[in-house]
Amino acid sequence: MTKVTRFAPSPTGPLHIGGVRTALFNYVYAKQNKGKFLIRVEDTDAERSKEEFEENILKGLSNIGIIPDEPPVRQSERSELYALAAEQIFESGNAYWCDCSKETLDEMRKEQEAAGKKPMYDGRSRNLGLERTNNSVLRLKTPQDGELVFHDLVRGEVIFQNSELDDLILLRSDGSPTYHLCNVVDDFNQGVTTVIRGEDHLSNTPRQIHIQNALGYDALEYAHLPMVLGQDKKRLSKRNAVTSLQDYFDQGYLDSSMINMLARLGWSKGDKEIFYLDDLISDFRIQEVQKAGAIFDPSKLDWINNHHLAALSFDDFKNRLIPFLDSLGLDYMQKKNNNEIIAAMRSSKPNLLGVAQDLIPYFSELSSYDDKASNKFLIGSEAVLEYVQRKLNVLEDWNEDSIDKALKEAQTGLSLPTPKLNQPIRIAMTGSTQSPSLGLTLSLFNLEEVNNRINAALKYLSDRN
Repeated sequence: MTKVTRFAPSPTGPLHIGGVRTALFNYVYAKQNKGKFLIRVEDTDAERSKEEFEENILKGLSNIGIIPDEPPVRQSERSELYALAAEQIFESGNAYWCDCSKETLDEMRKEQEAAGKKPMYDGRSRNLGLERTNNSVLRLKTPQDGELVFHDLVRGEVIFQNSELDDLILLRSDGSPTYHLCNVVDDFNQGVTTVIRGEDHLSNTPRQIHIQNALGYDALEYAHLPMVLGQDKKRLSKRNAVTSLQDYFDQGYLDSSMINMLARLGWSKGDKEIFYLDDLISDFRIQEVQKAGAIFDPSKLDWINNHHLAALSFDDFKNRLIPFLDSLGLDYMQKKNNNEIIAAMRSSKPNLLGVAQDLIPYFSELSSYDDKASNKFLIGSEAVLEYVQRKLNVLEDWNEDSIDKALKEAQTGLSLPTPKLNQPIRIAMTGSTQSPSLGLTLSLFNLEEVNNRINAALKYLSDRN
């Protein structure tokens, strides 16, 4: 039988990390089994569902290579299917109409809580044979005795007591279907064989299996993934901007890095840390996914992205960097040695936005100095700046080796430790203490630019006095 998986997001917010991980595992499992991966947009919440969120979700998945094998379907366009399924369940005797008012249900729950019982619908309308009215809901006749047992690919055998499950609502009083009914009908209609989703859906599974049974549908495979947690070990929320996939793309994290990071949230392959989507399709095993919550560590993502950036050819790296340079208004083409500058700085930060920001001093005029760096190294460094400037101005060759030699001579002549000599010059050139080796940094500018920046630093120091 062909394996068919699905990712079923609700377009009530941007695509977030937990959702991407779920989509990724569904995609990989399908491809491993030469099956199909589908997307279903669960947009029945008309008030909160937004078209821009749907576009964000589909675009984000496409950006990391997760593309469905069939066009996505939308629950808002399938209401007739749900109505027919609800009618079938009722006609088979597996559902009944209930007209209990909100006040009646509230009072029932209060009595149950007072008696120390679990609040749940007690089935009082189950055997009354009520007809449908404008105020009635359709409830499933959930088995009242015995156990519901299913095998989970991650968790093994899972058991629920039917007595702990009440008669859930299938149709609301306005005739609209509930989540559980839509979910079951859609999975059947799309030919889904395997449901891979977060463990927060684990308690939904017995309810949905009972609906499947009432409709005579075949059983499905299930795998419930561990929750994605923050470093505080609390669940990441999609309302938290830091969990949005697009936010990471906007910072310049690569699509391959996000796949690499997300795959490791709950699964590992020995000591192997760096891999791509094809590696994952080859190596991933759903049965090896851990049960405990998986912590999303931003520093780990930085480490992974560094490796993926380093694996790019220079041309590919530059092409990916250019949009970030453009977003900062940097005209890199003004410098004939722009390739040399970019190559020198490509590992300065773990993401492309950070690299682009570090390139600002090289492709635009320096407008300020880092306060902390200035106070520690630049203030009082006039003699150092002037001495080094004189040494640089007599160089016959302008390259890293000759500059390094001049700096070494200056350090000996002034009897200064390396930071006392190098950092004032570095700050004068880049505005901060962060740059490649000083000889390389200076060589990325021409002598006229070096003189202009040292003179600007000297003026800055003079104006302070």
